[in-house]
Amino acid sequence: MIFQVTNLPKLFMLIGQYTSKLTEGQRLSIPKKFRSELGEELITARWYEGCLVIISKDNWSKLQKRLIGNTTLVTEPVRDIDRFIMASAFEIKLDDQGRFVVPEGLLTYSKITGEVVFIGLDDRVEVWAQDIWSEAEKGAEAKASEAIEKIAKRTG
Repeated sequence: MIFQVTNLPKLFMLIGQYTSKLTEGQRLSIPKKFRSELGEELITARWYEGCLVIISKDNWSKLQKRLIGNTTLVTEPVRDIDRFIMASAFEIKLDDQGRFVVPEGLLTYSKITGEVVFIGLDDRVEVWAQDIWSEAEKGAEAKASEAIEKIAKRTG
């Protein structure tokens, strides 16, 4: 007997680093591997440390809940997160080559002018100006073992 399971959520994981370049017309091409995982309905917004985030429309509300928790009160920290991320969010439509126009405000915030690094982080993609990512990656590498130790002490 064969059972067919339907309506299960799609399980995926965005991982790895890919490079691209901002083209004329302020367009970026999302790496094909990420496009196949993210789907067609996407949102981009400002993110932390000077990068942008790209996430599927389906995962957008889940991300918001992770950021602010299950609070029902619109406290000042919640408002600040909303203003920082939500006010900068744009729905993006990809062309046949997987490109989208990056809004001017997001380019200014991220300092993207040429080479770009896309970083897969489970359910979202961070987009960095390559020179800024190089510095951020060095900092993350330097802090990684210390961070693991702190996490281990909290959970162990």
